[in-house]
Amino acid sequence: MAYTTEALTDSTWPAFAELVERNNGIFGGCWCMGFHPEGNQRSSKRREWKQQRVHTGQAHAALVLDENGAAQGWCQYGSPDELTRIKHRREYDKDAPPRPDWRITCFYVDPRHRGQGIARAALEGALTQIAEAGGGLVEAISEVTGGREAQGRFLFTGTVELFEDLGFTRVRQVGKHAWIVSRVLDPTA
Repeated sequence: MAYTTEALTDSTWPAFAELVERNNGIFGGCWCMGFHPEGNQRSSKRREWKQQRVHTGQAHAALVLDENGAAQGWCQYGSPDELTRIKHRREYDKDAPPRPDWRITCFYVDPRHRGQGIARAALEGALTQIAEAGGGLVEAISEVTGGREAQGRFLFTGTVELFEDLGFTRVRQVGKHAWIVSRVLDPTA
């Protein structure tokens, strides 16, 4: 199946919202808000909050669309000011790396389309969008899967191996299987 990637904007919001609604709000109603400052608040307004962030340019993602234009996954990214909440914060802060320009925080792939390269397409799309926005230091906290069986529901931050395939290097371990990975992207715009 052929996939394309597009930025999450007002015009692609309907495809994003349809994917989230098709999957029961994603992770019990997250609406991909978990890493935003208000992400720890339980509320029925998460959809509204996400849509407002998209409308004001305070939420970024590379959406992966199938040949029918339906979204089948995404990779969320943004500035550290947009995505203030991170996994393994306590361990991260013990010896924090240089502040990144961009942070990649989560992936989602529709369960019926997993194992078809959507996460890779989403990450490649996000990196393209970041380079077009000026590039810089890009950081993620991801899970090592080599040598172990990892359940998919724990891989919403992607795998270290996928990031390494796309030029990222390991910075420091912050959890049993979690690593900070980073890469500097040159601007393309």
